[in-house]
Amino acid sequence: MQSNELIRFDYAMKKLLRNKNNFAVLEGFIEVILEKKCKIQAILESEGNKDSEDDKFNRVDIKAQDENGEIFVVEVQTSRYTYYLERILFGVSKAVVEQASEGDDYGKIKKVYSISIVYYDFGDGEDYIYRGTTEFRGVRKGDILKVSRKEELTEEELASELGKDESKRRAYKLKKQNIGDIFPEYCLIRINAFRPTVANALEEWMTFLKDNSIKDDTTVPGLVEAKELLKRSNMSPAERNTYLRHLEAMQNEKSATQYSYASGKVDGRLEGIAEGRAEGRAEGRADAMREMAHSLKSMGKMTIDEIAAITGLNKDEIKEI
Repeated sequence: MQSNELIRFDYAMKKLLRNKNNFAVLEGFIEVILEKKCKIQAILESEGNKDSEDDKFNRVDIKAQDENGEIFVVEVQTSRYTYYLERILFGVSKAVVEQASEGDDYGKIKKVYSISIVYYDFGDGEDYIYRGTTEFRGVRKGDILKVSRKEELTEEELASELGKDESKRRAYKLKKQNIGDIFPEYCLIRINAFRPTVANALEEWMTFLKDNSIKDDTTVPGLVEAKELLKRSNMSPAERNTYLRHLEAMQNEKSATQYSYASGKVDGRLEGIAEGRAEGRAEGRADAMREMAHSLKSMGKMTIDEIAAITGLNKDEIKEI
């Protein structure tokens, strides 16, 4: 399927996937990324509800249900943000705190998963997806601390939570639990670090996030539904115009950031290295023009000749983008 037939995932999160009829796409995404089946109960109020097409980030707080009733925070970041990791921490902390008020039973707090999709060069690593968890490791022995439910709950609390079913109570008491199963878990997806191969379900999702394309014969959870739900042809003319403005605003932001970053990085070199400075600026401009060409081509509104005239790239190079 051609990329210009589908709506980008970041835009779909903001406008379409909050509809309960379309939850299957997000449920499939979570299942593939975290290897956990879930059923979304509701989309909670979050920053992602903003309507401006040039929002620099989009966060969707999802109240999902699996056997533990866990909560998922899905966030898309399309441009550079100075304190992005701190921002992720704030969002997860907010999702934890909002589950209980002071004086409430803290046992009602469910684990929070944070999934962040980053559409710019972020971090220094060889992989495109990273997971972060909390664990308590012994300083001398190196073992990971576990707790039993019996140690956590009094008899009264057990009775309140499990009733009089003795078999359930015995199983609950004996169950050992990693502390990391209680604390939040983080997943960072670096789109620019991914090189498409479409070898498995995860890479099919990554290909969609990066290139906005889905295999016609896909069977991957979420993508089967997205292939139909996110067709641009389903949009009204007004919705399509809003979407194109979103793409243009995002591309303008990205091009300006890339050019500024490349120029600033080169200008920071020693004054005498003039040749390196010029080369770096040229490379930054070229990258920005290639990104612009990709966006214009994805819109499907311009010919190759028109895109070449705007970007200065040759037609063969545009065809390969």
